[in-house]
Amino acid sequence: MARPKPEAFDKQKTVAENRRARFDYHVEDRFEAGLALQGTEVKALRAGEASIAESYAEIRDGEVWLVNANIPEFSHGNRNNHEPRRPRKLLLHGREINRLLGAVERKGMTLVPLSIYFNRTGRAKVELALAKGRQAHDKRQHIKDRDWKRDKARVMREQG
Repeated sequence: MARPKPEAFDKQKTVAENRRARFDYHVEDRFEAGLALQGTEVKALRAGEASIAESYAEIRDGEVWLVNANIPEFSHGNRNNHEPRRPRKLLLHGREINRLLGAVERKGMTLVPLSIYFNRTGRAKVELALAKGRQAHDKRQHIKDRDWKRDKARVMREQG
């Protein structure tokens, strides 16, 4: 019998976060994927230098790739330093890749990275979201709902 998956991902140290993605997209499902790194990329990530603001994931030849993520060159690296914006392979199970492929092709959804972090065992992971793009009116409604929740909490706190 398979062991049940934990509700939340085991994030010890968050390196990069894509906060804009939660506003621009409606997140349907989230996946935890390993990140295939080389050489000095791990040291650059441990230093907290990464940006996934304009990155996305795509499925090519049955593999998932993280495209346009910026992990800058390690400052103490040598001539074998890595390329900052190279495509990086994401490590997922085959059935997860098939599920993502079906959702992207049939439902018109997008794969968006939400954060890069290190888990408890020290492995670099990517929180990948299966998301649908929001329209302008959806974004306005989202802002109204968020403001209403904030005002409601403030009133409840003042009332006691």
